[in-house]
Amino acid sequence: MPNNANPPTVDLKQLILTTLEDMKAEDVIELDVNGKTSVTDLLIIASGTSSRHVKSIASNVAIEAKKHGKKPLGIEGEAQGEWVLVDLGDIVVHVMQPHVRQFYDLEKLWSFDEHSGTAAESK
Repeated sequence: MPNNANPPTVDLKQLILTTLEDMKAEDVIELDVNGKTSVTDLLIIASGTSSRHVKSIASNVAIEAKKHGKKPLGIEGEAQGEWVLVDLGDIVVHVMQPHVRQFYDLEKLWSFDEHSGTAAESK
């Protein structure tokens, strides 16, 4: 008897990007943080237009991941909907309202230059 408990293997990154696109997430970027942190390998950051949109995007990322056997390790920020983090292990998805994204500027934070020990910016 075949075991249908295990869904077929899926490219998690592509699944997330497709879900973000389907949910009309804005300004989607990927940041390779492999070697910069032991927590994850890839950050995917996206914006939603409202708290409802942010919550909906993050919820759908989690639902689609679960459907393909990739249960989130954690989901944070769903109650407020300004910044929702979906931890999928090797990939962490941040869905944020634009003003929150601008304030925390994760793109700049993670552009750390490991050779100089400072943030990669001109002085």
